[in-house]
Amino acid sequence: MCGRYYVDDETAREIEKLIRQVDEKMRKAENIHLQAGDIHPSEVAPVIAADHNDLCCRWQRWGFPGFNGKQLIFNARSESALEKKMFKESAEHRRVVVPATWFYEWNRNKEKNIFYREKQPVLYMAGLYNHYQNEDRFVILTTAANESMKPVHDRMPLLLEQDEIEKWLFEDNLTEALLQKTPALLERRSDFEQMSLFPVENSK
Repeated sequence: MCGRYYVDDETAREIEKLIRQVDEKMRKAENIHLQAGDIHPSEVAPVIAADHNDLCCRWQRWGFPGFNGKQLIFNARSESALEKKMFKESAEHRRVVVPATWFYEWNRNKEKNIFYREKQPVLYMAGLYNHYQNEDRFVILTTAANESMKPVHDRMPLLLEQDEIEKWLFEDNLTEALLQKTPALLERRSDFEQMSLFPVENSK
């Protein structure tokens, strides 16, 4: 699962650079201004979305309202996103990418771990959005933990490679395959032990 993540200044610059590279007209990139800090469920955060044939940066609130009006749903399982009523239409037509420097996860002893990729300043988490209460809201997709995540938790965000961003946002016929992908291995840092390193898969 993913219940908190972090964006730093370098990540913000990488997002701006990415959009400029893809959107040659730079119509959308000029309006981007991101600040560093932790992002919690219910807060407004930047996401990368499709705007016709361009990428754009939008501000959306993290979490769908629950059925009872009190619960906040901030994750969706990738394995069932195309089947569940709450997420099906969004998975088919309203996909976003949630950029982060790293994300946090707590183990059974409630010890905080930070997961990130060395030499890659941005993690791209697959997400879905919908319109609620006069605003757009997003959820982060999760999938089964890979080998680097298993010692801490059995779920993790569905991470995309940079060359998969446009495929995720624009190519509906690839959605099902991307929902089933296994994320690249991550590195872990924690407050209670020295750095634990996991090998990072080479980009294909």
